[in-house]
Amino acid sequence: MAKNNNHKAVSYNKWGYIFLIPFVVVYLIFQLVPLISTIYNSFFENYRSGLTQIGPNFVGLANYAKLFQGGDIWIYFKNTMIMWVMGFIPQILVSLLLAAWFSNPSLRLKGQRFFKTVIYLPNLIMASAFAMLFFTLFADGGPINAMLMQSGILKQAYSFFSHAWSARTLVAVLNFLMWFGNTTILLMAGMMGIDSSLYEAAEVDGATSSQIFRKITIPLLRPILIYVMITSLIGGMQMFDVPQILTNGTGDPMRSTMTLIMFLNKHLFSKNYGMGGALSVFLFIITGVLSLIVFRFNKIKD
Repeated sequence: MAKNNNHKAVSYNKWGYIFLIPFVVVYLIFQLVPLISTIYNSFFENYRSGLTQIGPNFVGLANYAKLFQGGDIWIYFKNTMIMWVMGFIPQILVSLLLAAWFSNPSLRLKGQRFFKTVIYLPNLIMASAFAMLFFTLFADGGPINAMLMQSGILKQAYSFFSHAWSARTLVAVLNFLMWFGNTTILLMAGMMGIDSSLYEAAEVDGATSSQIFRKITIPLLRPILIYVMITSLIGGMQMFDVPQILTNGTGDPMRSTMTLIMFLNKHLFSKNYGMGGALSVFLFIITGVLSLIVFRFNKIKD
């Protein structure tokens, strides 16, 4: 009898593996194979000089050594991290506030469905469209400069895209506007999953709203916060379309908005696949290391 039960268990379990086949096939074709191919190409000299194709010639770690010469890659890494932090901090703060409001039944907010839809809409708009809108609004002859001069705040037009911190701020604001709605929805889902009896017990004990939020909500939300932070970090490391369009691919002023992916795009555009592969591997490693640091830093100890 036991043998028959084991046989049935095995026969049922095989369907789980069968259902996993599409995911495994897609992963192998679109993730694992390109990753291995990228690592392989990073060890070769393979680029086009005019009409002449150079390589592929095996050069070992020469592409990696060339990548770190001059220190440009660390400048672009710093730019990427600065703009990500500038956008992520207000994003997580505003999202926590909105999620707490929307998930609190005692507030009885009216029109919640409408506001939830509105805050999520920017996430559905293409980043390129958002970037073009900001490029038009904050141009030297754009409506923002016109309003500031008409109100007497500025005497002459301010060139937002010619100053490092104003250009970085615009990139950060765009990333904040595009992603805070998605983060709010995730945090709301986490808050709504918290047992309401914990809040009721805290209120009976005389805890204030701020104490409940700090002592109950935030600790129980930590897994969701870790997920949001890691996914946001990965997205920040892949920042490309917004600064690319706002600066027309130059990363100006003085390369202060040049990101790692923009730098990678220049190598791929010039068909330098060896350097592009080396930079991709560097991005993969640095993203993994930073994600591991975030996870370990926020890990709950037993």
